[in-house]
Amino acid sequence: MAEVKPSREEAFSLLKEYNKNEGLIKHALAVEGVMRYFARKRGEDEEKWGVIGLVHDLDYEQFPEQHCRKTEEILSTHNWPAEYIRAVASHGWDICTGVEPQSELEKVLYTVDELVGLVVATALVRPSKSVLDMKAKSVKKKWKDKSFAAGVSRAVIQKGTEMLGAELGEIIDDVIMGMREVADEIGLRGNCSSEC
Repeated sequence: MAEVKPSREEAFSLLKEYNKNEGLIKHALAVEGVMRYFARKRGEDEEKWGVIGLVHDLDYEQFPEQHCRKTEEILSTHNWPAEYIRAVASHGWDICTGVEPQSELEKVLYTVDELVGLVVATALVRPSKSVLDMKAKSVKKKWKDKSFAAGVSRAVIQKGTEMLGAELGEIIDDVIMGMREVADEIGLRGNCSSEC
């Protein structure tokens, strides 16, 4: 059977089939928003980048011990393109897969996955509980506190940032901008009014 370019609707349906945890779904939506933002900024295929971001942790709730590998299997049975499957597997490089990020898309996904978690944690301790009024310096301040969001791998973010040949502050800014676009869906509008 031929590979089919999946739609956003199909990707979201698959995400909901394998994930019931609201936190994991919000994380997937946040990564999707960030991937779309990065794709637009780089003149890349926003739909492809977004769909890959949406399903990157597809297997995490049900198969944490087989993370990434189970997603490869699921996407293969749905005839997803090899490029999409490889991209998803690459975000687990040196953690649960040996698939090293090569393309710009893969490097961005690898970098932003962990960083989204740090931005969410930072937003939730702010008075506004929002990404709409957040600046990169707030995240950088929390970055230095290793006990804050201790589960977030700063080493992965650092490695990804270096792979992209970018500055950490620039990547944080872009992640925040991408998350602002989906603030309502991910529950991070907080108590910000429209002026926020």
